[in-house]
Formats: sequence, structure tokens, C-alpha cells
Amino acid sequence: MADSISCNNEMFSSTEFAEFLLKSKLVSNEKEKYMVVWVRKFFDFGVDLRQNLNWQDRLPLFIRHLTGTGLYQDWQVRLADQAVRLYFVNFLEPLATPEGPGKPTLPAVRMPGDWESARRLFREALRLRNYAYRTETTYLGWVEAYCRYCAQQEGADQTALSADRVRDFLAYLAIQRRVSASTQNQAFNSLLTFFRLVGNVDLGDLKNTVRARKRTTLPVVFSVDEVRNILAQVQGTAGLILKIIYGGGLRVNEGCRLRIKDIDFDQHLIHVRDGKGGKDRTTLLAASLVGDLRAHIARVLARHDGDLAAGHGAVLLPDALAVKYAGAATEKAWQYLFPAATLSVDPRSGIVRRHHVSDSALQRALKAAVRRAGIHKHASVHTLRHSFATHLLLRGVDIRQIQEYLGHARVETTMIYTHVVKDMRNPVASPLDTLAGGPAVSGE
Repeated sequence: MADSISCNNEMFSSTEFAEFLLKSKLVSNEKEKYMVVWVRKFFDFGVDLRQNLNWQDRLPLFIRHLTGTGLYQDWQVRLADQAVRLYFVNFLEPLATPEGPGKPTLPAVRMPGDWESARRLFREALRLRNYAYRTETTYLGWVEAYCRYCAQQEGADQTALSADRVRDFLAYLAIQRRVSASTQNQAFNSLLTFFRLVGNVDLGDLKNTVRARKRTTLPVVFSVDEVRNILAQVQGTAGLILKIIYGGGLRVNEGCRLRIKDIDFDQHLIHVRDGKGGKDRTTLLAASLVGDLRAHIARVLARHDGDLAAGHGAVLLPDALAVKYAGAATEKAWQYLFPAATLSVDPRSGIVRRHHVSDSALQRALKAAVRRAGIHKHASVHTLRHSFATHLLLRGVDIRQIQEYLGHARVETTMIYTHVVKDMRNPVASPLDTLAGGPAVSGE
């Protein structure tokens, strides 16, 4: 097999491509030869198309051809797609820029001082733009992971963070680490924000890089009886939060961050502030929870009075409201509906205050309740949100209304629950039941 071949003015060097794959640690030893084979197959495919189509347009045709032959398994087709993208995007092309391929590669971004200085600048930039603390932690974690990856590359400059390696890092996550599509997107968004805010470099969209496989899965859903049994296993504040989450279809962080002012007892509504995508919405407040909620709020306000007497009691306010409304932090309406049991130090300001209850504690309570109820499903608090939507559909509630309750931007996102409902509503009897003396199958 020759080291290089020429196909319609496109030169493919198998030796150099294989060396690149190994040096960049994008594939393990012995796997690079399969990548080379798939790129060769791609060049051999559709010779007549090369004059009119670029590789991005030819690749879907190539993948469709491999799938249509029936000779290759899914993992082989996926490997072929990865090989072609690695060759053209990571090996041949410079990092994508607004000007398009073929432009000079982006220069290495030299941070002032050392990594700690860059880290501090990035943290300050995120806080200036009011990023959530958890988002700040996640972004910093991915940038650190990227730094470790760059340090392992041959000839790496330890004083620079090269933006050109981002595409290789994303491919490394998809191929070597086998992360999910959402995790890979999270890593890209972290690095995109880092280089934009600290290095003043725009990475572009990198849409042609190797992408992690996106799976279409149906959500896990509890039946009505299962929800009843689970909620019966959880008492106290955790039980009340879980009931609110199921009763209104809230996300776990939305339930934990509720404030007293967000509860509308007269209209039986919950106001969700700054939900996913920064959107506000209203959803359902179960009438059966009104009594328990009123009693809970009375206890919260009594504890708040104690915090004020002890010199605390100023709750964290969103964005710049603490400046705009100087006294709002100690007002009863702004207090968290579900405050933490103990005071803690705010990691940003250093102020001792009472934060809201931890979502991790709520997850543990839910998992323990599922075990005690004898339910064997891979579930989390988010499963209650899925169950809320599914049970409303079973009751005939319009899907557009459910979309508004859930806060979905597109109704297509809500439509996934229709696939779950069709399996729960009047399921078809298995033909095996007829062999066991059950009712005859229609048409016999």
C-alpha cells in the first residue's frame, strides 16, 4: 500500500496522517491504520462527484453508501465518519475562522504571567457577566482539562494555550474519552468563552469537527402509582420540595431556588424566575400543598427573624438587585422558600448567609425513596418532571399548555412525551399471551 495517493488533485498521505493521529493522541496504537483505510475508501468513493462537491457534501453520501450496503456495523460507520473529519479538519485544515478554511492558523494565546493569572482573569470576567457559580466552576474545570491535554502534546509551549488545539481536544473527548454529545458541547462552550473573554480569540463554530454520538432516548417515567409510593417515602422539607417539583414539572434547581414571593396561593401558581435560557414562566401549584406550604413558610420566616437578630439574614439577590434595592436582601419576600439548614460562607463575596437547600441532598432523598418503594428504575429528581408531563398528557391536557408549564422553547421538545404515552395508554397484548390461553388476537 503506497504512502500517498492522488485522487482528482487531492493528495492523501497515509504515513503523515497516521503519525499525526498518534502524536496528537487522538487514537490509540494500532487503531490509526483503520482510520487510514477509511479515508482511502472515502477517496475511492464517488469519483464523479469530486469535481462538484466538497468533502463536507460528499461525506453524508459516503456514510449513506456504507449504511446502505449492509456490510458494516454501526460502530464501523461511525469510525469512518470520524476518520474523514479527522483528516480534513484536524490534519489538513487550520482552525476554522470567520474568514473560512485556508486562512493562517490562530496564534497561541499567551496569558499574562501563568495559568493562575489566566484563571483569575477568566473567573473575574465570568462574574462580571453574572454567570452562575456552578457554570463558573464547570467552565474552569474544562479549561484546566484542556491545559492538561495541551501539556501532553509533543513540542507544547507550557506558557501558552494554543487555540489551534481545541479541535483536537474535542475530537479526543469524542474518540478516546467517549463523552456524550452534551458533554462535548459543554467543553466547547467553556473553551469558546475562555478564549473570547481572556484571549480575545473567536473559535468559530467548529461544526465540521468530530462530534460525539447523539443518542435519541426516551425519558424514564414513573407511573401514577409509583409516584404516589415514592412521595409517601419522603417526609419533611425534602418531601415537600419533591411534591412541588412533581406537581409543577420543575427542574431540580428551579425547585431549590424558589423564593417566598414566587408562590401565588390565590391563583395556585408557581412563578419560576430565570429558568433555563434565562426565561420566566408560571406553572401549577397543587391545591393539596397549600396548607403544608403555609406552615412551612411560617417556620422559614421565624428562622429568618433569628438570623436577623444574629446579624445575618441577608439573602443573595440575582444580578444587580442588591444595588438597586438596598434593603431587599433582608425582606421576607426575597428569602428562599427552602433555605439550607445551616449558614455558610458565600464563595464569591465571603459573606456569611443562608443559601438554598442543596440539589444533591434532594437527589439522595429521591434515590433513597425509590429504593424503599421497591422501584427498580434508573431515576433522578428530573424523572418527576418527565412524569408530570406524561401524566398530564394521559389526562388529555393540550401539549401546547404542557410546553408552557415546562418552559420548552420548541414544542418538538415536548413531543417526546407522546412516545411515552402511547406505550402507557391501552398497551397492545403480546401474542405470547394467546399461547398461554389468553384472549385471542384480533383477526384470528
